[in-house]
Amino acid sequence: MDIAYDGTDFSGWARQPGLRTVRGVVEDGLSTVLRTPVELTVAGRTDAGVHAAGQVAHLDLPTAVLPDDPDRLVRRLARFLPDDVRVTGVRVVPDAFDARFGALRRHYAYRLGTAPHGSDPVRSRDTVSWPRPLDVDAVREASAGLLGEHDFAAFCKRREGASTVRELQRLDWSADEPGILVARVSADAFCHSMVRSLVGALLAVGEGRRTPAWAVSLLELPARSSSVAVAPAHGLSLVGVDYPADDELAARVLRTRAVRGPVAQPRTRRG
Repeated sequence: MDIAYDGTDFSGWARQPGLRTVRGVVEDGLSTVLRTPVELTVAGRTDAGVHAAGQVAHLDLPTAVLPDDPDRLVRRLARFLPDDVRVTGVRVVPDAFDARFGALRRHYAYRLGTAPHGSDPVRSRDTVSWPRPLDVDAVREASAGLLGEHDFAAFCKRREGASTVRELQRLDWSADEPGILVARVSADAFCHSMVRSLVGALLAVGEGRRTPAWAVSLLELPARSSSVAVAPAHGLSLVGVDYPADDELAARVLRTRAVRGPVAQPRTRRG
């Protein structure tokens, strides 16, 4: 399933007791439409306030429940889901597909409104106002030094037993339109708060409070750095997830699980 949402009024993706979450809302809608309880596995769990234009999730369904017409399921879900979340596409996938462990890379975008007046009011929910001057050349220099496979522990909120080694494949900045600066970030995977911490560190460089060399030196730290500020959540959007060809899915899942998690038992047919 391809899923898009405005994260402003959600307490993140993951279910939490008593809180409105993306997973909770989508699973409830699916369970109503399909008339069976469902559980979603997602490509990347987003934090409270973070948006998505290209989130991906899968669910396991008995063959008898699989939709004959995926487009019809999309239309039916639109009647049951609130305006701030939509399932934009559905397809039946091979048994080996795993939205989380099968992904090759995730793509994020972070939007800043750099005009003196801040961000445009009509984009205030997905654009962070940053009217203070930024040295974009310094930001780009620091960004280039962070690319590659490293231990990003300094930029991650610690989770017991979780690896913080990631391959950062893209981190660049562009002025897509007057007064708007966009960071585009891609990696094989991201640990908790990694993108917002990267942006926060690079903004400190752009303001002249830190040097590009300081940002790169953080890669040497074995644990999260208290000197790295986490950028506001609402500027961040998950814009896409890449997967291998169907005949390469099983091998990809096994490789990823070997690094980041235990091997799971085989599941029923995927939808």
